[in-house]
Amino acid sequence: MGDFLTIADIQAAASAIQKKTDHKPRVGMILGSGLGSLAESIENPHYVPYGEIPGWPVSGVKGHAGRLVLGSLEGQSVVVMQGRTHYYEGYDMPRLGLPVRVMQALGIEIIVITNAAGAVNPSFEPGDLMLITDHLNLIGMAGQNPLRGPNLEELGPRFPDMSQVYDRQLLSLTREVAAAEHLGLREGVYCCLAGPSFETPADLRFLRAAGVDAVGMSTVPEATIARHSGTRVLGVSGISNKANLDGETETTHEEVLEAGKVLAPKLTQLVRGVLRKL
Repeated sequence: MGDFLTIADIQAAASAIQKKTDHKPRVGMILGSGLGSLAESIENPHYVPYGEIPGWPVSGVKGHAGRLVLGSLEGQSVVVMQGRTHYYEGYDMPRLGLPVRVMQALGIEIIVITNAAGAVNPSFEPGDLMLITDHLNLIGMAGQNPLRGPNLEELGPRFPDMSQVYDRQLLSLTREVAAAEHLGLREGVYCCLAGPSFETPADLRFLRAAGVDAVGMSTVPEATIARHSGTRVLGVSGISNKANLDGETETTHEEVLEAGKVLAPKLTQLVRGVLRKL
């Protein structure tokens, strides 16, 4: 049997966090590779290392700090995941859903999910921000859906609708903020692959033909869990490298982290603007 979550698992993790803080977060955030610096600007922060939360999946990937930060940002009470765990690290997909389930148990209504992503759309440049309007769930289609296993009826339906994963109002709000702050904002479809190997040029051409604009190894499982329980989702990708459709360039994790240095200030400005307007 797979490593399926139970209500008891979720409650045990949530109560471990509640013992360490009196914050009641309204907004959850997941920060991707090289984007963790947004958490540094949280006021009145309480830190909870992932290792201190029962059952929480811990990441060993460079660029992911591995702790929860609770506090306030732009007047909103927030809980921020500074670093996330990925399917390629060996966890079962339902276990990867635990952090979002716990944030829901803590009371979040909205989740902002960010990632560093590779461009598939040839017009995208490293350093661009892309608003995720929809996703292609290739891992989920192939059987690794985070909702696989017994359905937790208290949390959501067996067959949740995925026609509007990314909240329309939040999309509009983010476009307004980007325009007001003069932040260039691309839009497009994000695809999640299992990793950890980067894509071949053939992979990328296949994804491009399917209408994908950016590709990464995260976000879709978290967004799926969030929608299952009715949490509103905003997704933003930071484009870390050019589309390598012809096989002429090499992609490295160092390059992704380096791009994060350019992306993090833009992403911070965008997210702060959205929080102000909520």
